[in-house]
Amino acid sequence: MWLQREIQLPEKKRGFHLITTEILDNFSELHQLRVGLLHLFILHTSASLSINENADPDVRVDMETCFNHLVPERGLPLTHTLEGLDDMPAHVKASILGSSLCIPIRQGRLALGTWQGIYLCEHRNRGGSRRIMATAFGE
Repeated sequence: MWLQREIQLPEKKRGFHLITTEILDNFSELHQLRVGLLHLFILHTSASLSINENADPDVRVDMETCFNHLVPERGLPLTHTLEGLDDMPAHVKASILGSSLCIPIRQGRLALGTWQGIYLCEHRNRGGSRRIMATAFGE
């Protein structure tokens, strides 16, 4: 069985946001799959997806701090600046983290580890709403 849905997430401030519940709330058909995979693909170039700590919110704050240190908005000789100082660094951060995730499905649930959750990594100061194409397949 193949299932597909485009999920629209509301605008979120710059940072790392736990969206596991939002994904599950918008894709209730996953419970139909005994075994399978969920593929998530973000339809943007200045935000990304990641899997990381789902319990301590300090991890999300520290992730933002680390990425801002690795790819600062100022001090780099960037030429793509027409869309703002945060745009090109956002593209770099999105390339580092990636635009897709593949998560196993077991007994109708995501087979994430105990402390794992799905992150929307918003790299723009005002990125707007974000769209994710979610495709599940299995039996």
